Amino acid sequence: MISPRFGRLALAPLLIMLVGSVGSAAPPNVIFFIADDVSWNDFGCYGNQAARTPNIDRLAENGIRFDQAYLTASSCSPSRSSIITGRYPHNNGKAAELHQPISVHLPWFPERLRQAGYYTALSGKHHMTSTEPGEGQSGRPTAFDHVDAGRVKGNSGGSANWLQVTQQRPKDQPFFFWFASYDAHRGWDGDGQWNEQAYGPIHRPADVVVPPFLSDDPQTREDLASYYNEVTRFDYHIGVVVEELRRQGVLDQTLLFVLADNGRPFPRAKTRLHDSGMKTALVAHWPDGIAWTGASDQLVSVIDLAPTVLSVAGCEIPETFQGVSMVPLLKDPQASIRRYAFSEHNWHDYEAFGRGVRDGRFLLVFNQRVSLPWQGPADSVRSPSHQRLRALQQSGKLTAAQADVFLAPRPAVALYDTQNDPNQLVNLAGSEPFAEVEERLVGVLERWMEETGDSVPDKLSPDTFDRQTGERLPKRSIDAEGAMTPGEDRGADQINAPGPR
Repeated sequence: MISPRFGRLALAPLLIMLVGSVGSAAPPNVIFFIADDVSWNDFGCYGNQAARTPNIDRLAENGIRFDQAYLTASSCSPSRSSIITGRYPHNNGKAAELHQPISVHLPWFPERLRQAGYYTALSGKHHMTSTEPGEGQSGRPTAFDHVDAGRVKGNSGGSANWLQVTQQRPKDQPFFFWFASYDAHRGWDGDGQWNEQAYGPIHRPADVVVPPFLSDDPQTREDLASYYNEVTRFDYHIGVVVEELRRQGVLDQTLLFVLADNGRPFPRAKTRLHDSGMKTALVAHWPDGIAWTGASDQLVSVIDLAPTVLSVAGCEIPETFQGVSMVPLLKDPQASIRRYAFSEHNWHDYEAFGRGVRDGRFLLVFNQRVSLPWQGPADSVRSPSHQRLRALQQSGKLTAAQADVFLAPRPAVALYDTQNDPNQLVNLAGSEPFAEVEERLVGVLERWMEETGDSVPDKLSPDTFDRQTGERLPKRSIDAEGAMTPGEDRGADQINAPGPR
């Protein structure tokens, strides 16, 4: 899978020096393209034959496609907060849960870039805040010189201003752009704003790929086709920015990352610890700084992005960061930076506490709310796809894969061989042939929880939506008094230990 760039073999040692010895050359520009609610295998370069992503596919062909990249949370704001601080969700304070702020003392990596002379901009979905400073505390420094929501009439996908931001940037500074779309978050608006001249033909329901845990019916296929349309719109605007960078003559000096904050907003994806929710596409493109191209099967976590960017920019990495720089992976396809990747499932519309650890082949899931189903967030529950599964449930026609959407009680420990069971449908926990693997990963997960200050509070944030309909519950029925976020009782936001890696 490894293909050295034609004509650049003689430059490989120089490139390695450039990446490994920051400060020896002008710092690179950096752009994050972050999709909203898109699963890892819904890009063409990851094997999806139906979803059109030609621009991302070209970046992958001429860069590195990471095949073992994992999120720390399959939930919008906790995931984004984790990326920007380089920390696990429970180590970010209240931000472990949806729509909650990051503890104010924790630095964001764009702050450090800005202080180092970068022009920084956020265009599109933000979804990150800090707590108000307490007595004796200072507020966070400005992270972004420019912020806009990326929406205009005819394009509410969050990507409408990316080209303008790229064109109007100061030309005498390196830049960092956090380009975050709302595509493909429900409810779908891409269908009504479709520009066939730009995006190509609308996706046909007959062509979509229906995973085994969904119902293969007209309503679900239409739902997936609308989702694919938003994935394609995200891809199109990446291509617009790439062409502008090429026109400006700075594409080769710009490190691009393409990823998503969590899995698709369908049953058994978003908020799940399984790969359909927690695995992310991750494409890196940087002609002047990547020494090889192809597919990498090395394990990475999105908390590794922050130290990577600061490393190549020549900035000091804060002691609060728990991730590790990916620079060695950009130099050498055989390099490795971690043995394990960890993920969390905390409150997102519904009470939950789940933890996961991966070693590259096996996924072990730990669940402390076994009586509750993992049906997905409220927007997914309200979807046609989920409601079609409910109809099958009521008529007793669910397959085993589909029934997992409603399963309760759930196992406290589950073990999956992701290599031979890509959809994680067969629980190997308690199986004698895998007893050693289970024991090892349980020990690793327990050590990680202990060293990073994770905990299971006596009372977690309760459900705020109905689990059957996805409708909001009356406030009078919600008892949140005394609820705590994971790790809050142990002061986990003050703990910088990364745990095993």
